[in-house]
Formats: sequence, structure tokens, C-alpha cells
Amino acid sequence: MAKTPWKLHPDRALPAEPTQRSIARELYQSVAALPIVSMHGHIDAGAIRRNDAFGDPAELFIIPDHYLVRMLVSQGYRQQDLGVRPLNGDPYETDHRLVWRRFCANWKLFRGTPTRYWMEHELVEVFGITEEPSAATADAIYDQLSATLATPAFRIRSLFDRFNIEILSTTDAPDSDLAEHAALAADGWGERVVPTFRPDGIFYPDRAAWRASVRSLAARNGTEITDYASFLVAVQERRLAFVAAGARATDHGHLTADTTPLSAADAQRIFAKALTGPVDAATGAAFAANMLFESARMSVEDGLVMQLHPGVQRDHSDEISAAFGPDNGFDIPRPVDYTRGLQPLLNAFGLNPRFRIILFTIDETVYSRELAPIAGAYPSVRLGAPWWFLDSPGGMARFRELVTETAGFYNTSGFVDDTRAFASIPARHDLARRIDAGYLAGLVAEHRLTLDEATETAIDLAYTLPLAAYARRDDVSDGITPVAVLPEGVAL
Repeated sequence: MAKTPWKLHPDRALPAEPTQRSIARELYQSVAALPIVSMHGHIDAGAIRRNDAFGDPAELFIIPDHYLVRMLVSQGYRQQDLGVRPLNGDPYETDHRLVWRRFCANWKLFRGTPTRYWMEHELVEVFGITEEPSAATADAIYDQLSATLATPAFRIRSLFDRFNIEILSTTDAPDSDLAEHAALAADGWGERVVPTFRPDGIFYPDRAAWRASVRSLAARNGTEITDYASFLVAVQERRLAFVAAGARATDHGHLTADTTPLSAADAQRIFAKALTGPVDAATGAAFAANMLFESARMSVEDGLVMQLHPGVQRDHSDEISAAFGPDNGFDIPRPVDYTRGLQPLLNAFGLNPRFRIILFTIDETVYSRELAPIAGAYPSVRLGAPWWFLDSPGGMARFRELVTETAGFYNTSGFVDDTRAFASIPARHDLARRIDAGYLAGLVAEHRLTLDEATETAIDLAYTLPLAAYARRDDVSDGITPVAVLPEGVAL
């Protein structure tokens, strides 16, 4: 008997209750084909400029995916066993077929996780795989994927078009020369791929690489940075270079939400000390908090939208981070105090129509207690989509449930993914659209929204709100709520 091909259920992630499911199907169909707005990502602009191929299946799906790797590590594998290269040159697995076999043999470990959903979507919907991963099917899937990835239709620019990505942001260090973005713009991709200014490395003077990062910033600007005042000028100049390159936003991954400003004298004292020697973590954190405040001031001037996602203790494992480098050592969430942390910044800029900040979190305890009330009051604030560990069916549903009653839908950014895995972008947006359709279907079933209202809201969450949240200042008509135009053929 022939084996039944592996297929995905058309109602996956929609509500189980029959009435809500029927409504959710209709709502999902209204948004399923909308363009993707991907404004909080980490795809390499150079890969898009070069129109790279993705290599083999292990290089595409496993080795760069921290979600997937950490799950297998939690079950006893080492990073080296999964093709991740140690910094010190120690041996690691270079047989990518064997890496793929290890993943497929442990497919069951991903049951119930968002990784399972994304991988299923990618394998079936994007690559046409008809067998579920297992030890028995690993080699056949590897061979099929390898042959597919070698074709021109599966290079990054072809998939960019196939995925219907309207705009994608990269994340770039302050000293980036932005040459890849300039080349993309020359190719006519300047409105499709835009940079994002990520200054964390120059904001924390207690970090080992801080002085080198400041020197690199100065070299990129062609100026000298000798004190705090010249440092601020250099940051402002670099931000303007990003604006000229098409940037819409800045991105800040701080440990806390503290935005307490320093006096100019105190900031200069810390800066001068850091230029000549080490400063402690508390001093570094105080300077970084001050720089968040200064970033908001600069955003008022240059129009870049400010993104803040605090609350991750990076490199929790000293052993792993030493072996594989920063941001590889088991990043773990921490509680965040947004109410007190953001008060200095919002007191200064929160009512200014020229300022916009988007807040992300992985601390669900603050959704209804802090973030929704803040966004429901300050016109400058939008709540970002569930991020990182919360980029999941349950995380998205809890976000809607806990935020909407206070902040509504229109004080959120809509869905923007956070990924380095290019092929997972459509899977992540598909999941968010299904979860939002399910939530809205519940409101319709309870006669709290009409079907027309729910349809309009679903479209806004999937498409118009992300475009509006990251609109350039010149595109903002009233200073508060930019209006995005629906693609041709899409109607409410």
C-alpha cells in the first residue's frame, strides 16, 4: 500500500470550537495572501545583494537556528555535534548529512513548539516535502532538499518574490558602511530592503569591545571621538547616514528598560574613564540608560522609530559563550520594570508627535499590568509583536488576550517577525495571521465585533499596522496614525 503523502491540515492553529473555527477560516482567508512586512529581522543584506544560494539542508535549517539547536542541546547533544563551529578550532561535525540525520531522528522533540510549526510549513509549503522527518526518511528528504536548493528558483531573491515580502529590514551595527544597501538600492531594491541602526555595542562602556567599537565608529565617520560631546555628534551623524540609506528604525536590546538620563558632567566622567580603562557593570548600565534617553531625543530630530526589547540575560552559560562567542550562551529572559524604567523617557518625549517607540517584551507578566496601560495612554508608544520565546501560538494568543482590553488593536505594531532564518519568514507570518483570526473569531462569535469589523482588523494587524508603525516621518499624514494603502486587489 502506498504511503499517504505528508500534508498540513488547512485549519492548523485555528480554534477547535466549530463556530469560531468557521469564522476564523473566513478571516484567515482575507489575510493569507497579503504582502509580508518584515521590519525586525536579522537577514544579511549581502546575501540578498549577491542573490545567494542557501547551501545544503543543514546549513539552511539547523546550524544557524538557535531555537532548534538549543532544543537538541537540552537533550544531550553538543553544539559541535550539530555543525556549530567552536571559536578555538576544536573538532566539530562537518558531515552535514549526519547533522541532518540527528535532527530528523529527534523530530519528536519539537512537538508542541513553534519550531515544529515553522519547520512543517517550510518543508511542505515551501520545499514540497511529502514525508515527515524521521530516522528512516532523513536521507531521502536531504537529497530532495539538496536538489531543490541547487535550482535558481530557490535563491534568496526568487524566494523573496515568492514569499511576497514587500519590505524587509536588516539589523546593522553603527559602523556598517551600508555598502550592501547602496548596491541593493542601485538594483532597484532600496525600498524593499532597508537597514536598522543597532547601537548596543557603543552604548555599554563596560563591555570588552567597547573602545574598539567607538574607534570604529569614529573611523567610519572620518572624525575623532575624544569626549562625550564628540561621541554624541558621531552617533547623530551615523544615524543620519542610516536615514539616507533608507532606515526606518533603531533597535535596542538592553538588559533593562531604564532610561534615566545623566548630567553632561556625569556622562563625560564615565566616558573619559571608559576610554582609558575598565568600568564596572553598574556604571556601564547607567551610561546605557542615558543613551536610551539620548536616542529618543535623536529620534525626535531625525524621525527614526525607536525599538526597545529589554529583558534578556545573554550568555547565561559562561562555558558556551566562551566556546562559541557572544549571543550563543543560552540567552534567558528576566523580569523587566517598564513603568519606572521608561518614565524619564516618556516624561520627556512620550507626548511629542514627532516621536515613536515600539516596545517588545518576553516578560508576559507585564502585558496587562504595564505595557498595555502605557501604550493605551502615550500616543508615541506601540506594542511590538510577541517576540523571541513568545513568537509562538500560545504566546501570540496570550498577548492578544492580555493587551487588547486596555490598549486595543491599534496601539500595537501588528506582526513583525524576528528571525535570522529567511525561509521561516512566511511560516511565522502565517502563524500570526491564523492566531489573530482565531482571536477575532471569538469576538465575532460573542457578538462583540461584526464580521466586517473583524475582517478590517485582521488586515490591519497583518499589513497596514506594521507599515504604519514603521512609516517614515514624511509618510505620516497627521503626526499620529499613518495610513497604509492596501495592495491592488485587496479590499475590506
